[in-house]
Amino acid sequence: MDQMRLLLALVLSFLVFMLWNVFFGQEAQQKPAPQLRQEAQKEEKSESVTPAPAPPAVTKPVLESAATLKPERPSRQISVETPLYKAMLSEKGAGISSFILKKFRAAAGANAPLMNLLPDNSTMDGLLVGLSSKSAGAFENELFQANLDGDQLSLTDGTREIVFSSTNQSGLQVDKVYRFAADSYAIGFEVRLTNHTDQQVKDGLVVALRNSFPTKKNSQAFEGPAALVNRSIEQIPVDEIEKKGHLNGQISWVALESRYFATSLMPLKDQEAAVRFTVLPGHVVEAQYVEPELTLAPRSRNIFEYQLFFGPKSMNAVKQVGHELSRIVDFGTFDVLAKPCLWLMNYLYAIIPNYGVAIIILTLLSKILLWPLGTKSYKSMSQMKKLQPLIQELRGKYKNDRKKMNEEIMRLHRTYNINPLGGCLPMLVQIPVFFALYRMLDQAIELRHAPFIWWINDLSAPDRLFHFDFSIPFMEPPYGIPVLTLVMGATMFWQQKMTPPAGDPAQAKMMMLMPVVFTFIFINFSAGLVLYWLINNVLSIGQQYYTQKKFG
Repeated sequence: MDQMRLLLALVLSFLVFMLWNVFFGQEAQQKPAPQLRQEAQKEEKSESVTPAPAPPAVTKPVLESAATLKPERPSRQISVETPLYKAMLSEKGAGISSFILKKFRAAAGANAPLMNLLPDNSTMDGLLVGLSSKSAGAFENELFQANLDGDQLSLTDGTREIVFSSTNQSGLQVDKVYRFAADSYAIGFEVRLTNHTDQQVKDGLVVALRNSFPTKKNSQAFEGPAALVNRSIEQIPVDEIEKKGHLNGQISWVALESRYFATSLMPLKDQEAAVRFTVLPGHVVEAQYVEPELTLAPRSRNIFEYQLFFGPKSMNAVKQVGHELSRIVDFGTFDVLAKPCLWLMNYLYAIIPNYGVAIIILTLLSKILLWPLGTKSYKSMSQMKKLQPLIQELRGKYKNDRKKMNEEIMRLHRTYNINPLGGCLPMLVQIPVFFALYRMLDQAIELRHAPFIWWINDLSAPDRLFHFDFSIPFMEPPYGIPVLTLVMGATMFWQQKMTPPAGDPAQAKMMMLMPVVFTFIFINFSAGLVLYWLINNVLSIGQQYYTQKKFG
C-alpha cells in the first residue's frame, strides 16, 4: 500500500473530524455536594394548614389564574446583591428579571458592562411557575407580596431568604421562596401551593426557565436546552426542539446553556417527571420541568423543593451545586481526556497568571508525553523517504499493470523491513489528545476575555490585528489581520515540505494544498485554539527535523 495514499487519507479524515462539531461525551460520575441547607434533602411534603376565611363564592374553577387582574398597588423591584452577582426580582410574578455576574463582563475590556445572564431590557422573566392545565406563566402576572421591608437585600456572608406570597380569587395561595447564599451561584428555591377552598385541586406544577438565544453560533460549543435524564445528558439543538422537545424519566436537572454560562433547575426529590422545551417568538427558548400530577386536598399545602443555578460553566462553580451539574461542563467524546487538561491548564495559570503561557506549557507537556509516538512516526517517514526513488522507478516500470506495481512496492517494503503504516498509526493514537485539547480550549470559560500579549486581549475570540471597516471573504467580523492563523498556516506548509512527497503528482498537489485549507478553517477559531495548534506545529517541526537528522 502506498504510504502517501494512507497519509492523504489520514489528513482528510482529520479535516472531517475538525468539522464534526457534534460529539457525544463520556462524563465521569460526580458525587452530589452538600446542599445549601439540611432541609433540602426532605421529600415533597403535604401538610394541613389552619383554615382561612372562605373566599367569596365565584363561578371560576379553583385553578383559574388571576393573570387578567390588574394590580391594586405598584409592584416593587427587589435587588439582591452578593459578592458574586446582583439579581433583580419583581413582585409581579415573583420571578428573576435580571441576573448580573460581577466577575464577568459582556465583552473584553475593563470598561465593558457586566455580564447579564438575561436580556438587559428586563422584559423577560427568567423563572416562571405555572400549572399543567394552564401554562408555565400562569402566575406571571400575579401580584405577590414580599416579606422584605425594603427593596434591597445585600449579603456579604451566610444565607438569606425572601418569600413572595399571593392568593388569587380562586383561593389558591402560591408562595415562591428564594434562599440566597453569599458564596455560591446556587439558589435554594421552594414553591408552596396552599388550597384555601373546600374543593380538592388536581393538577401538576410547572417550573420553567426562559432565555433568548442568538440566531448564529460563534463556537462549536453546544447552545440550547439540555437535561440530565436517567443519568444521560440530552442536548437538544434549538432548531430541533419541535421534533425532540419532550423528555420523560428521572430528571436530575434541566438547563438552558450558552457557550460559557447556564441557568439550571434541579428538583430535590428523586422522581419520574417530564421536561418540555418550546421555542417562543423573539428567539426565546423555554425549558419546563413538569411535576407529576398531584391531588391537593382542601385546606392543605404541598411544598416543592428545588435548587437553581445561575452562573458560569466552570468546574469550581458547578461542583459546589451537586446534583451531577458538573456534567454540564461537557467536552464531547474525549471529555475524559479534556477535563484533566483543563485542570492542568488552571494549575499552570495559578503559577504563571497568563493563560496564553499556560497553553504553551500545556502543549509542550503534551508533546513530551507523545514524543515516543511522534519519533516512531517521523522515523518511519524518514525511511520511506529513502525508498522514494525506488518506488518511482517501479511506478514507471509497471505503470500499465497496477496490480503488479503494488505487489512490487510491497515486496520492496518487506525487503527493507519498512512498515508503510508506521508513519500513520502513531499519529492516529495522538488524535484523541488533539481533539480533547481542541474542545477544551474552545469551551473553557477560563479563556473568555483572557489576554495574552500585545493585540491578543481575548483568547476565546478570533485573533485580529487592526479592525477594518470592510468585509473579508471567509472571515467573520470583526475584520482584521489574523496574524496567529497566518503564522500557523505557514508552519503547516513548512511541515508539509518536510514530509516525503507523494509518488502521484496529483496527490502531492493536494497535500500541499492542505495547509491553505486549514488556514481558512482556522481563520474564525479562537486565538487560544490557534495558539495551541501553532505551538504544536513548531514543536512537531523541531521533532521531525531532529528525527530526520538522527535516522536520516
